[in-house]
Amino acid sequence: MFQQLVTQYRARLKALKLDTSRLRSPPPRLVFVTSNRDKVIEAKRILQACGVQFKHLSLRYPEIQDSSLRKIALTSAISVYRRLRQPLFTEDSGLFIEALGGFPGPYSSYVQETIGNIGILRLMEGVRNRSSRFESVVAYVESPRKNQVFTGSVEGRISIEERGSRWGFDPIFIPSGTDLTFAEMGPEAKQKLSHRAIALGKFASWLIEHGRKR
Repeated sequence: MFQQLVTQYRARLKALKLDTSRLRSPPPRLVFVTSNRDKVIEAKRILQACGVQFKHLSLRYPEIQDSSLRKIALTSAISVYRRLRQPLFTEDSGLFIEALGGFPGPYSSYVQETIGNIGILRLMEGVRNRSSRFESVVAYVESPRKNQVFTGSVEGRISIEERGSRWGFDPIFIPSGTDLTFAEMGPEAKQKLSHRAIALGKFASWLIEHGRKR
């Protein structure tokens, strides 16, 4: 889906036959609020390929405790909007492990900071069913009453050991259709499969369609 979106957008630009080499773009108004720089790198790679510009604001914000990633992401985005008063988006992800009843799910960030990948692998010792799912939710807010939510998910399984050197749960998650963890893949390979790329791809498509690329 993401690659199709990029191809489609580039084709639109080519069809216009405009010389944009001398044009200077205004600074982006759209803000990505996160304290996770790795998320920023992934978001830039995905959104800028579609012509969507944003600026990053490193800001920690309170997250409600809820079983719904969608509700957590949207509530956080609206809360931050009330402070900034400009268009912004946030992203929240969760790893849902079938054998653990969906744990850590919406508590993934806290679990990653406390027990980490090693803790998850210990919980999974001797467990044959290693099916899991990665979910991503992007929440965009123009005002408290004007907001959109975009989701992406990818099925996979938990590895036996950590493999690769990337951040988060990437070293222990193997997406379906491959034997590599996300951490063992190059950025482009991961981008074709990841939950975050799917959610951000939907977000980019909506921004382009509604003329809100900045």
